Amino acid sequence: MYKVEYDINNGSGRSVLYAHAGKMLGGNTAFAHFGTYQTVNGEIIARLRTRRHSASPRPRSLVSSDAVTISIRGRAQGQVYRFAGEVVEDASVFRAVMTPLGNDDISPPGAVGEGGIVSGLYSINIRMLDGLAGGQTGVMLLHGGRILGGDAFFYYLGAYSSANGRWKGEFVNQEHTPAKAEHPLFGGYEVGIGFSGRCDAGGADMEATALAGKRSIRLAATLKLIQPFAGAGR
Repeated sequence: MYKVEYDINNGSGRSVLYAHAGKMLGGNTAFAHFGTYQTVNGEIIARLRTRRHSASPRPRSLVSSDAVTISIRGRAQGQVYRFAGEVVEDASVFRAVMTPLGNDDISPPGAVGEGGIVSGLYSINIRMLDGLAGGQTGVMLLHGGRILGGDAFFYYLGAYSSANGRWKGEFVNQEHTPAKAEHPLFGGYEVGIGFSGRCDAGGADMEATALAGKRSIRLAATLKLIQPFAGAGR
């Protein structure tokens, strides 16, 4: 699991990205990323599709359309990876730095049985309950009982179990970039979230309780499947 900081079209942004065994999946508040990579003579060669899943929180876009292809090459430099390449559709220059995030903290996976939630990359739309204002959008990767994901400020690590159209689990929401000004409820805290809900072939919902410091916050979320895990490169 990595934080990705990138520059494109004289602008910048951040995402989270899972990279393992030739697959890359991730995204941020507005876009999902999915594709493949290979290592050739120590160089990492990757090709990613980027697709909008939610409206941008600010009226701007760093790319020419809501779905583009990014072609990049890069190498490890110590603990980080540095990439350069282009947006294929309009030849915009793309540069990125990938920094690892909390991989030693991933929970053991839960059990997934018949009728369980599909492994894949999902958009997630989080809404506060009990009259609280605010919410978040991002991406969540569900794979074999493990949860990873995040957005431009946070990343998620956790586990779930699922069968017969139901699922439940817990994850920890942590900052990878200071977020207090943008997200005062969660910014500055390591937030534990326990949830349960329904799921089907296209997505899921959840009702959850988050513990932010000494405060207990109820929330709900909707997940929509963007890309099944097995088809990350298509």
